[in-house]
Amino acid sequence: MLSQLFEYHRSTNDRVLYELDSHGHELPERTYPLFCHLLNAHQVWNARILRRPAFGIRDIHTYEDCAQINHDNYRDTLEILKQFSPEMEVAYVNSQGDPFVNTVEDILLHVANHTAHHRGQIIADFRASGLEPPKTDYIFYRRE
Repeated sequence: MLSQLFEYHRSTNDRVLYELDSHGHELPERTYPLFCHLLNAHQVWNARILRRPAFGIRDIHTYEDCAQINHDNYRDTLEILKQFSPEMEVAYVNSQGDPFVNTVEDILLHVANHTAHHRGQIIADFRASGLEPPKTDYIFYRRE
């Protein structure tokens, strides 16, 4: 189920990025950095699990880099699902330097919810700007 959930997020993020590239100049200033943030957060959590260097949570990327980061995040998440059991505990330090331990499953569910939350804010920005937002609901993805 988690691999299917992250395939949905990858696909939907691609759709949102396409619309951001087309209409970014019509959206609030916060919208594109918010999209970069949701990609960065996914990369940071993957990096914590995989013990790799992490992005800054507020890094801004080009549209082309965002497309690659979205792909890399998906690939890395699939690798995590293959390599680690969902119950495996991961020790990490948050951005304030505080130590924590959570399971792989909890971390990935957090990433999925975090992504959906911020993508919802982006969709609201589209609507507030008078633009038709891309369809991002899971059921629309499954119907395609």
